[in-house]
Amino acid sequence: MTTKVILDLDTGIDDALALAYALGSPELEVIGITGTYGNVLVETGVRNTLAILELFGRSDIPVYAGLPHARRRDSFEVLEISEFIHGINGIGETVLPEPVVQAEEGDAVEFLVAAVREHGEDLVIVPTGPSTTIAAAIEADDHFAEHARIVMMGGALAVPGNVRPWAEANVNQDPEATDLLFRRAQDVTMIGLDVTLQTLLTTEETAVWRELGTAGGDFLADAADYYIRAYETTAPNLGGCGLHDPLAVAVAVDPSLVTCLDINLKVDLAGETRGRTIGDHDRLNDPVKTAHVAVAVDVERFLAEFMQRLTSLAEKTRATEPAAAPMARR
Repeated sequence: MTTKVILDLDTGIDDALALAYALGSPELEVIGITGTYGNVLVETGVRNTLAILELFGRSDIPVYAGLPHARRRDSFEVLEISEFIHGINGIGETVLPEPVVQAEEGDAVEFLVAAVREHGEDLVIVPTGPSTTIAAAIEADDHFAEHARIVMMGGALAVPGNVRPWAEANVNQDPEATDLLFRRAQDVTMIGLDVTLQTLLTTEETAVWRELGTAGGDFLADAADYYIRAYETTAPNLGGCGLHDPLAVAVAVDPSLVTCLDINLKVDLAGETRGRTIGDHDRLNDPVKTAHVAVAVDVERFLAEFMQRLTSLAEKTRATEPAAAPMARR
């Protein structure tokens, strides 16, 4: 049996890898994608998503534009550090053709709410950016809050943040939205920096994709190499780039990849620790725990499955033409 999934992406490089993981997973049926802001503007992320779907032959999957900025803001501008890590176009300055298929006219929040009502617990929602659109769906429909199964990439429980000492990037973009999600959603698995920074991709792996000689392999290799070079500047001690978003999708496929701590969570909304994900002391002793925080990961198994799924997906794309040999001088 397959599990239905909706991805909520701010399609930068690791979102692109997460999307490829989902497309390469026979256990998943991607029934739709919603776009959020973060690594890029919503419209840029939606364009990237549509182009990647077209590259891998899945333009049948509907894409909806979500909310364009945080709950307490009236606009959004891409941070300089995001442009450095993901490139101005969000996918490492790789060039993909303009997609033929356009985004759906419908509302992303309405799509999410209707999908949970239709599919119930057979559906998993995987947000890999700020929680803004997901929080709006929670507010729009109590049934969504009570029945949505959410596996989110974001937060940090026992390790420092990656944009501020206490704050992880996705949560930091809209702390109020993630706090609402933690307080009202009834089934949230948090795939945070505690585990994602243990899952590293290196140029040894990207070389495998480049050797395929396909459009999909070249795209994955070019985008991931850009990401790895950024990590060499921002986190040279790691020795690779963190597979943040792909791990969240992998856990939607196979929850046994991670070990979780069951806990009720909140987000600090004021002071120096604004954006921190932490246990909610007011609900510490509640018998029902609505959140499950990944604290350990089977790195070897995840990386093997990651490479197998993306390589198999990329192999099926069109072959790239070999570069023309230089003409000999006379």
